[in-house]
Amino acid sequence: MYHLSNLFWCEICNLARQRRQIAAIYSPWKNKSTSSKEHSSSAEICVDIVRKSDFENYLCTLLYPKQIRTSGFALRAFNVEIAQIKDLVKSPQLGEIRMQYWKDTVDNIYQGTIPPFPVGKELARAIHEHKLSKHWLFRIIETRKTHLTDAPFTSISHLEDYAEKTVSSLNYLLLESSGVKNVQADHILSHLGKAQGIVTQLRATPYTCTKHKLYLPLDVLIKHRVPQEYFFRRKSHQAVKDVIFEIASAAHQHLNTVKNLKSPVTKEMQPVLNSLVLCEQYLKKLQKADFDIFHPKLQQRDNLLPVKLWLQSIWP
Repeated sequence: MYHLSNLFWCEICNLARQRRQIAAIYSPWKNKSTSSKEHSSSAEICVDIVRKSDFENYLCTLLYPKQIRTSGFALRAFNVEIAQIKDLVKSPQLGEIRMQYWKDTVDNIYQGTIPPFPVGKELARAIHEHKLSKHWLFRIIETRKTHLTDAPFTSISHLEDYAEKTVSSLNYLLLESSGVKNVQADHILSHLGKAQGIVTQLRATPYTCTKHKLYLPLDVLIKHRVPQEYFFRRKSHQAVKDVIFEIASAAHQHLNTVKNLKSPVTKEMQPVLNSLVLCEQYLKKLQKADFDIFHPKLQQRDNLLPVKLWLQSIWP
């Protein structure tokens, strides 16, 4: 295992060096006076945004092939920017203004305008280099826009629909940047996105509860007769564990579907599927914690995760 870890970190070092040489693969699509140095700087900013706000997917994206890695970071940085709006604004109305700004930015990119800020520049380059679908970008923005309040999800189906329109949409864009477009691949990534969305809500629950907010599906809480106050008081009540078990089981079912459908996976599609490891590892830790969502071990970083991701990338 030590040997594998060394190999992985050698790969990470190599990728880091390649990031510094990122200008070499940049071909400005409109403004030919744009310098390679400016592109390299904006690309590095996207990498830093993902590293600071979405570290696990930062590791996943480092393992992308060189030709799509920069676009992968641009898309993930865009996703971080959109996802953080809800937590950064003081009211849903201000959030709607920011969402509309991003929607206008995306629309302008497709009309040939390069935004003046780093994430916008890199998103524009990715869109035009890989012919990315505007539909998926708009769907992410519009769906996030309709969830700017603190209202919880009404059901697991509601949560799955939200995950499909946000996380799965990002997966489709990452797949497009890999040059893969087929219905079977989209079907696989749809289930993966739903699993990711459910796991994200589970992982965020301890933090949101400190803010006296709970977004877990209401119908599951009602079914098990669990008031939200149990979560706010961080009670490890059996009924609370039952709620978590039912929600986690929904994510597990989606992961099983992904595994059952993985046989036609192509080499180009594999990098996007590396996120499967993130979901699996969390659900395994949750099971070991007897579905105690507040167990301290669930908040600890897995130091072996880089090795597991590397192994997944070479032996899917």
